Amino acid sequence: MTTGRRSDPEAAPPEAPPLDERLAELRDEIDGIDDALVALLDRRAQAAQAVGEAKRDAGAHFYVPARERAIFERLLKKNETFPDEGVRAVFREIIAASLALEQPLTVAFLGPEGTFSHQAAKEHFGLGARLRPSPTFHDVFDEVERGRAAYAVVPIENTTEGVVGETMDRFRTTPLTIVAETVIEISHQLLSRSGQITDIQKVFSHPQPAGQCRDWLRDHLRGVPVVEVASTAMAARLAAEDPTSAAIASEVAARIYDLRVVRGRIEDQAWNYTRFLVVGREPVESTGCDKTSLMLTADHRPGGLFSLLEPLAQAGINLSKIESRPERERPFEYSFYVDIEGHRDEPAVAAALAALEERSAFFKVLGSYPRARPPALPKDAAQ
Repeated sequence: MTTGRRSDPEAAPPEAPPLDERLAELRDEIDGIDDALVALLDRRAQAAQAVGEAKRDAGAHFYVPARERAIFERLLKKNETFPDEGVRAVFREIIAASLALEQPLTVAFLGPEGTFSHQAAKEHFGLGARLRPSPTFHDVFDEVERGRAAYAVVPIENTTEGVVGETMDRFRTTPLTIVAETVIEISHQLLSRSGQITDIQKVFSHPQPAGQCRDWLRDHLRGVPVVEVASTAMAARLAAEDPTSAAIASEVAARIYDLRVVRGRIEDQAWNYTRFLVVGREPVESTGCDKTSLMLTADHRPGGLFSLLEPLAQAGINLSKIESRPERERPFEYSFYVDIEGHRDEPAVAAALAALEERSAFFKVLGSYPRARPPALPKDAAQ
């Protein structure tokens, strides 16, 4: 004879704990993790301060792009659940804050605040950097050349409108070197005080954004003059002073200058990106995934450019970009801005550069620096 009850296969499973009780348990767990994170951040900050002291004693550079890239790559390999871009965003600020503990960095950008250069500087260096606006591209470079800023962030090319000639031409004469690059998505907003398109009698814009929105302006504001200004933030500032005008600028500029969005995302291409270069006074070491930028001039003769670039093909070095720029002293003659893959310290690249210099009428290495991650384009962009 057996005792006790037999289990009922159709019996209901035990009831789950009430939602409030379950949420309380999960939130307690998250609070514990957050406490541990803060303790670890404090330990990291102490280590960063020790690194800063060691660098100061040795006279070493505080900002090391190769080290920053290595940190991101290592962490992304370990990441399983957290979004990769979230890991990048979190550790960008951690690295920036740690760097500020070592040695606060001053970074120049084309201002005033609210430009896309401002956005690129914030995204690359984080909130820990001291960002210094400058009114012109010449002034941005000048801030670093004269030691008032450690680095500058300048736009070099856009996927819709092409190169930024003012930046490219400045590289011909500056003693600064490129130390990093960053790529950000550019979304243009049409801004005004009223937010009404019928009030607009003129549009303020930097030439690059105006070019990136050319088709939209033709279709929606045909006949309305576009007034060129030094930056998108300057356009927003002027639009805030004139109720009959509008500006092509960013959402950040709308908040800064108290403007309303007349139309959002007016860029002609849905995948609109700008590549920015970071320039400083000292070169950076190889990371194994680098790019080298050059400026050179070919002999003005048939086959001159082919002959000039031949050493790159012979060495198996990929030329990823070439752009001509007019020689101001010699009408209808051109110098060339060139990007190649690899670092100038790599033996094959060094040998090819030496051969290029022998064949060039003018030759200048603008810098070797870590390659930025390419932007994630929409699925239909390549179709």
